[in-house]
Amino acid sequence: MFSLGDLYQQVIIDHTKAPRNFGKLEPCNHDAEGYNPLCGDQLHVYLQVNDEQIIEDITFEGQGCSISTASASLMTEALKGKSLSAFQGLFDAFHAMATADMDDKPNEEVLGKLAVLAGVKEFPSRIKCATLCWHTVKSAMENAAQSARTE
Repeated sequence: MFSLGDLYQQVIIDHTKAPRNFGKLEPCNHDAEGYNPLCGDQLHVYLQVNDEQIIEDITFEGQGCSISTASASLMTEALKGKSLSAFQGLFDAFHAMATADMDDKPNEEVLGKLAVLAGVKEFPSRIKCATLCWHTVKSAMENAAQSARTE
């Protein structure tokens, strides 16, 4: 029988081996660095946001664990074409999912494919790996001078 855990593992492996939207984006008008000092994940996100506040393109580069890489890959797929206000809604929903009680089910209607990362809450030390890319995009949107950190 095929379980949700199997799907979780397959998606993580797929996005780790072949991350979507990986590489430097030129031109970009928002970018930021992110760092997770607990496990050494490092990434840089690049965004091209138009005058209507729509994320026209988003990419990332860096190195990190499989959870960090897969989360960034899934996030870029989810955010491309979304408004900045939609980003905030997804940010809030993803963070709530990652930090929810074990019995809480993710809001698949809002999260879409991102819901597969709900399994990360089974490994509390990995939550920061999954959320690093989200905090980094938030820093990019705010034109923060310092790297986003998950400590």
